[in-house]
Amino acid sequence: MVKRSSTSSKSATSSSSTPNNKKMVLRVKTPKNYKVDEYFGEEPKPISVKRAKSASLKKKGKFVDANKPKKPPTAFFFFMEDFRKIYQEEHPEVKSMRDIGKACGEKWRTMTYEEKVKYYDIATEKRAEFETALAEYTKRKESGEDPESEQSGSESGDE
Repeated sequence: MVKRSSTSSKSATSSSSTPNNKKMVLRVKTPKNYKVDEYFGEEPKPISVKRAKSASLKKKGKFVDANKPKKPPTAFFFFMEDFRKIYQEEHPEVKSMRDIGKACGEKWRTMTYEEKVKYYDIATEKRAEFETALAEYTKRKESGEDPESEQSGSESGDE
C-alpha cells in the first residue's frame, strides 16, 4: 500500500515493516498534481486539469433551439441514399454498414464530375432552401416573435 507522507521532508523512499502485518509500506513525497495509486510498484500519474474542465463543459452542453432549421446534407449523402439501395439489391449478403460505406466512398472517388453533377444540383437546391429558412428564422428571432409561445398559446386556446 502506498501512502503519502506529509511529515517527511525527504523525497527518498524508506521502507519499514510492522510486526502485525509484515507488509512493506512505501512512503513517497509526491508533488500535489500527482495522483498516488494504492498499488505497490505503480508510478504516480499526473492529474490532467484540461480533462476536468472539458468534461464539465461537455456536461453542461449548449442550448439548442429546436425551431432552428437544420443544415442540409451534402451531395455525397444524396449519392449515398441512391447507392445504398442499388448496392443492397446487388449484394444482399452484405449487411454491414461499414462495408456498404466503404464501397460507396470508393465509387464516389471514381465517379467523374459529370456523374456527380446530379447530386451537386440536389444539394445546391436544398442549401438554397436552408438559407431562406434560416433567414426567416433569424428575422423572427430578432423581431422577438417566438414560435414556441405562439404554438403553446394556440394549444391552450383549443382546450
